[in-house]
Amino acid sequence: MAFNIYLCGVGGQGIGLLAASLAQAAARAGLPARACDTHGLAQRGGVVSSHIRLGADALTPLVPEGEADLVLALERLEALRGAAQYLKPGGRVLYYDTAYQPVSVRAAQAHYPTVEEVKKEVEEMGGQAEAVKAGEMRDPRMQNAALLGRVAALGLIPGIPAATIEEILAEMAPPAALEENLAIFRAARAQ
Repeated sequence: MAFNIYLCGVGGQGIGLLAASLAQAAARAGLPARACDTHGLAQRGGVVSSHIRLGADALTPLVPEGEADLVLALERLEALRGAAQYLKPGGRVLYYDTAYQPVSVRAAQAHYPTVEEVKKEVEEMGGQAEAVKAGEMRDPRMQNAALLGRVAALGLIPGIPAATIEEILAEMAPPAALEENLAIFRAARAQ
């Protein structure tokens, strides 16, 4: 049976590196992997998502709605939206707790969910949610390293050892930010 991962966030947050790191880690661990990205308005701060399906039963790269074992998000509202559309009962949501409030929220026309509301709503969907927060970082695109660290620490992806995720991150992170990314990864893994 396939293991399905849906990843989402806002353009410019580093979803591409997050997804590529996990797909490469799966390949290195010997797991059949299919993946695809959707960019849309990513360069303008719009929603961006990626799909990863692991296992011999994964014949197509798109995660079917309601069948994600794991939803990974780099933004709180996108975590909730991703869970509502893709999470299967018993699935997990792991997200970096940052907020990119839409115009409707800034104009006081809509409500932005709290961490507690995300947790409650995901539980009502039959899943579990956990927020990740790291300390100050020079570049918010490094939040993906914190998310990878928690994925590794919790063993959320069967068959991919934590050491393999770290190894791939070390190969894929931009050289100028390599040490910072690894420090964030290790700190999140140790939480």
